[in-house]
Amino acid sequence: MNQIINLLSSSQSQYINFLRIAIFVVMAWIGGLKAFQYEADGIVPFVINSPFMSFFYQNTGNTAVNDKGETVAEYTLHKNPEGKMVQKKIEWHKSNGTYLFSYGLGTVIVIIGIFVLLGIWMPKVGLIGGLLTFGMSIVTLSFLITTPEVYVPNLGGDMPTPHYGFPYLSGAGRLVLKDIIMMAAGLVIASDAASRIKL
Repeated sequence: MNQIINLLSSSQSQYINFLRIAIFVVMAWIGGLKAFQYEADGIVPFVINSPFMSFFYQNTGNTAVNDKGETVAEYTLHKNPEGKMVQKKIEWHKSNGTYLFSYGLGTVIVIIGIFVLLGIWMPKVGLIGGLLTFGMSIVTLSFLITTPEVYVPNLGGDMPTPHYGFPYLSGAGRLVLKDIIMMAAGLVIASDAASRIKL
């Protein structure tokens, strides 16, 4: 047991670098996917409901009438499920600015990931990457407050829905909540970079 403790305690800097690599992989992969239609369509509920980002879209605040005669947010009628291509919905997303925004966001995310990775060799760049990772996570976690799709909806059925709304996270909500780990990781790598800068 002492050998394991000694190994872990003497390898902390390598583990922090592994954390940098892990953040880079996530940022490069997720950021890169923003160039693809299904991912761009998928982030619309987060962006259009966010007070920090909704102004990037052209159709924010628009409403429409669904097939049940209910007035709903217009974007809800134009969701393309992952793996499904509906031309009419894609045209709506083009007019909304969905794809252009997604390309820009993806580029920013990849750049943050590169800054984090470069922190292995350049602590000043790594400090910026860590702080940007922390800040990005704050924005992402704000979706738990602003985005209805992060909680299980009450869709009805032939029996009552027992668990819906807060605190019952949907798949999207569970994905968002994991960013609290990225938030902590951003602070760890920023702190490590700051310590190396002081030396």
